[in-house]
Amino acid sequence: MLHSLRKSLAVLPAALMFIASLSAAPAAHAQQAAAQHRAAPQTLAQRGEYLARAGDCISCHTANGGVPFAGGYRLDTPFGALLAPNITPDPKTGIGLWSADQFYRAMHEGVNRHGQDMYPAMPYDFYTRITREDSDAIYAYLRTLAPVVNAVNINQLHFPFNQRWSMAVWRELYFTEGTFKPDASKPTSWNRGAYLVEGLGHCSSCHSPRNALGGIEKDKAYTGASIDGWFALNLSSNLHTGLGSWTAAEIATYLKTGAVPGKTTALGPMAEVVRNSTSHLTDADLAAMAEYLKSIPPNSSLRTGKPVPDPARAQAATLYMDHCGACHQAGGRGMPGVFPPLAGNPVVIAPDAANILKVVLGGVPAQGKYIPMPGFASQLNDQQIADLANYVRTSWGNPAAADVTAAAVEKLRGR
Repeated sequence: MLHSLRKSLAVLPAALMFIASLSAAPAAHAQQAAAQHRAAPQTLAQRGEYLARAGDCISCHTANGGVPFAGGYRLDTPFGALLAPNITPDPKTGIGLWSADQFYRAMHEGVNRHGQDMYPAMPYDFYTRITREDSDAIYAYLRTLAPVVNAVNINQLHFPFNQRWSMAVWRELYFTEGTFKPDASKPTSWNRGAYLVEGLGHCSSCHSPRNALGGIEKDKAYTGASIDGWFALNLSSNLHTGLGSWTAAEIATYLKTGAVPGKTTALGPMAEVVRNSTSHLTDADLAAMAEYLKSIPPNSSLRTGKPVPDPARAQAATLYMDHCGACHQAGGRGMPGVFPPLAGNPVVIAPDAANILKVVLGGVPAQGKYIPMPGFASQLNDQQIADLANYVRTSWGNPAAADVTAAAVEKLRGR
């Protein structure tokens, strides 16, 4: 939802992922909102630490097994690879020579210390909304980190995308510089949520489909998108595939714990976002985000479901009862607080079946009160898993398409 989750240029996820406090716009409404949500007196760096934690910066700026914030995490994209930069204060390989002004320019304008256009894997098209106060706080926190010498060859894109001038075209098409403007007709809490979701949280960056050049398809914003082999779910108020049937309290609980009994659990990159980021946010911030998300109009990119043909359906039903029925029940309702439901579960009925396939193949760890689920990669072949996925996606009123193939399963086995 946030992004937390975020590692494919096809959806241009974050190389930096920050969530910040309400804009310090001159309007009295904005000032009141900022004052209401500001925590107890803190140093600037302490406040920045919260923002960096909320933004999940550590996930994108830490290589697997590497030193936190020292960069090197590989972002594979259709255009080549980008490696997240070192953002520790090392003067040679990090941001030790960056000034607060230069840091804000990177966040607000997408221009680096040397005056070069940055690649939108760093989602400055969202970060442009941040306040200078929040940027300075994050900068102050990063300055307190131990400097780490780690030179990162950031740009490993294919030609012509490896040329900085190519970003001028992208900026012209998809970037509009600006600062978050509170809506005076909305409550302070709604504006706070809007700032978190639309600004530094940049939830839409991962949860919206993008076109061939990496621009968000605005008419499909928040309807979900493929990312790193998973599917970032629909965050609109769609009753079937989105958050329309969720209460604001359930959304906040999901962000805090990664699970909502009777709804779903966080998987893949979103589970990482919850673990490293949203679980550390204040209840007030989570409630504000939930309030804003509930206001997003319903939308969907779900394909029309088709019945699984017999005898494949009968065989799939047997597979389900043999391997899934004891926990998820014959009617797909699961057991509240123990096993999540499959009927109406947004993970199951998402337009892209990647999530359910990864779950069946590899299982999932415990989430909240839900117990762990084993994987079936060694027990079921590709066709059986495809049949099983099609069965659960079209049973119990689930409206997804029965379009999972054995080839799709085979592709995901090694990821």
